[in-house]
Amino acid sequence: MASEDSFLVLVHHRGSIKRKTRSGVKFTDKDPLCIIVRPTTGYDALVSSVLEKLGLEGVKRVMYLCRRQFPEVRTPELLAKLVDVVSSSGGSNRNANTIATVAGSSSRLAVASSSVPVYEPAIQPVASPSFAVDLSGNVGDEVRYGEHHLTELRCPTPAGVGEGLFDDPDDDDVEPDMIADDSGDDLGASHPRRATGFGARDTEGSAGMTEFQVGQQFQDKDEALLSVKTYVGKCSEFGNGCTWLIRLSLRQRKGIWEVKRYNGPHTCLATSISSDHRSLDYHVIATFIMPIIRADASVNIKVLLNATAAHFGFRPTYRRVWMAKQKAVAIIYGDWDESYNELPRWVLGVQLTMPGTVAVLRTCPVRVGGQLDESQANFHRLFWTFPPCIEAFHHCKPLVSIDGTHLYGKYEGTLLVTIAQDGNSNILPVAFALVESENAESWSFFLSHLRQHVTPQPGLLVISDRHNGIKAALEAPDGGWLPPAAYRAFCIGHVAANFALTFKGKDARRLLVNAAYAKTEVEFDYWFDILRSENLAMCDWANRIEYSLWTQYCDEGRRFGHMTTNISECVNSILKGVRNLPVCSLVKATYARLAELFVRKGREAEAQLGTRQQFSQYLVKCIEANLKTARCFTVTVYDRDNSEYTVAETTPTGSFSLGSYRVSLASQTCDCGYFQALHFPCPHALACCAYSRLTWQPYVHQVYCLSSIFDVYQIGITPPIPEDFWPPYDGPTVIPNPNMRRAREGRPRSTRIRTNMDDADPNRPKRCGLCRQPGHTRRSCPQAGRPTHTGGNK
Repeated sequence: MASEDSFLVLVHHRGSIKRKTRSGVKFTDKDPLCIIVRPTTGYDALVSSVLEKLGLEGVKRVMYLCRRQFPEVRTPELLAKLVDVVSSSGGSNRNANTIATVAGSSSRLAVASSSVPVYEPAIQPVASPSFAVDLSGNVGDEVRYGEHHLTELRCPTPAGVGEGLFDDPDDDDVEPDMIADDSGDDLGASHPRRATGFGARDTEGSAGMTEFQVGQQFQDKDEALLSVKTYVGKCSEFGNGCTWLIRLSLRQRKGIWEVKRYNGPHTCLATSISSDHRSLDYHVIATFIMPIIRADASVNIKVLLNATAAHFGFRPTYRRVWMAKQKAVAIIYGDWDESYNELPRWVLGVQLTMPGTVAVLRTCPVRVGGQLDESQANFHRLFWTFPPCIEAFHHCKPLVSIDGTHLYGKYEGTLLVTIAQDGNSNILPVAFALVESENAESWSFFLSHLRQHVTPQPGLLVISDRHNGIKAALEAPDGGWLPPAAYRAFCIGHVAANFALTFKGKDARRLLVNAAYAKTEVEFDYWFDILRSENLAMCDWANRIEYSLWTQYCDEGRRFGHMTTNISECVNSILKGVRNLPVCSLVKATYARLAELFVRKGREAEAQLGTRQQFSQYLVKCIEANLKTARCFTVTVYDRDNSEYTVAETTPTGSFSLGSYRVSLASQTCDCGYFQALHFPCPHALACCAYSRLTWQPYVHQVYCLSSIFDVYQIGITPPIPEDFWPPYDGPTVIPNPNMRRAREGRPRSTRIRTNMDDADPNRPKRCGLCRQPGHTRRSCPQAGRPTHTGGNK
């Protein structure tokens, strides 16, 4: 009988283990070996007890020892692989056995108790969680019971390890300067540290320690890699008191990998442990984050970094996680460089799929040593749009928003987008372009093709920011964007952001925005006078911009109430994640996202038509709100044709009120400005219609009719023809411009130019800084409790 502080360990042979069932883990051997251990029993003592009980002490040794938890029965399992002890000649028997040591955890051991308590060491070691072994089964292939875990994970081989760590058989035993991967990461380890690694523990006597010896052999390179991942080949303190080193080489005659040199065991007594880890390279991180990237390619690097640190227990550098994300994206969506050469075939394929598709590809010549290389061409620009988008714009509001957004990935670049809006306030991207950056030439390329292929209508309004490249392209004499063919307006969000760079304070910015949104000159003067009383210089700054470009009351109703570009909404709702993809996958994603959008919005419009409604849901809600306000008015008619009225407000309807308004149903105007700005009846016009018993429907713009909205999505996107049937491309190989390659060292430079538009909304829910989920903070985050090494350099 064991004492109160003792624990019972049952030892089963691997062949006796059955598969896990709902009732627990089943074993076939009826007489397992029993070992009594105490809480102070160390790892070496436990291994010696197991070997002694098996009668194999001095004959066998434990090569791997890994731990797995069975939550159904609250029972941990220790899996150990036994191999023959190597003789003095270096020979070794290839026979190996695996045992499973299982201990229950439900209660203390008693005479009549059938439960088996858990064995845990008295002192918790500083853990160095396994990277090659996923004990929870989240990464890699499923781990089978009774087998050692190290051969189950499928990780890509780091190039630097394969080239530097594994030598040719003819190499001598000269010690290399450093054995590491080729990730190019700056590990930043200035403090002394122990060389810890995959499946290892940092403190003596802990479970999971892997040792090597000269003559030890492996079946293949993968097994050797996963084994050597326990250490990083050479301790970072090598030469400063630590002599730990391991080298592996290929025995070509036998076709096996062998430990050729090993100075072990590792006994470095460094006082601190780095929070980073060499073996946690971007290849391993890419394998771990693959499911996350597959679900959302736009996931933030900080989120991936926190998830990696929480899972592995080490915190890698920002750049290493960034490189891991680029590799994961390349594996899922295609190689970054090859993606450029796929664009010409995509152009041919999409034009075959949907005749009428416009795709204009521009390239630049490649010169090698001063000579023109006709076999290659550098990618320069690409414009594309689809027939359903061209047709849809004829039924949208006669305005477009244009803006650019930076690409994220191996190569820099900018995605230019043209966004339209239907009568139900649904945004619709109608044209795209990939360019090197926002400049006069790139905007001229984009806008000239936009005008030629998508928006030939006269009187069109273009809403944009104040970029000089857009200004130059729109003001070009031969561009077709000069009045009266087209008009320009500024996004008030960008204007206010520029204003805030000079004048601090949210109150002043709010006054400027209120003045811009004013629909009448009287209301504009009201807000502008308040702004002038705050600071005369603010009004001088605003007066330098032509009023028709940024105020609503001077736009003659061309804005339809739209004061900003919709690029953020478009990217977040329709094009989410495309900026993180290789270029060919990006353009393919626009095709797929638009196909889904046309189907979804077309079904919604068709369902609304089935209810015999006449107008969009957006307009119905606005009319209902205006009707409630119209009950507080006094109406006077001034002509027998029931077209000219005055409306007096018995109760003010807003923060600014004139008290009395003139309404003309014939010209569809009102002194409040809403009627002519939004192109549907304002509360005063509805009051006049009710007074004269007229219907208000004839005074609504055609764009708000459900029939127009249905026409927007009537032509759908054709299913793509399989790539095997695309026409062949026999032109020069398209390659990325090497000047667009992002920096190879250091933290990737952010392409985001932050302004006051990036200020957080005070009404927006707070998010955790660790997992980016709302509802809690970093201190109370569930992931914060997971073991993560700290100390040393990050």
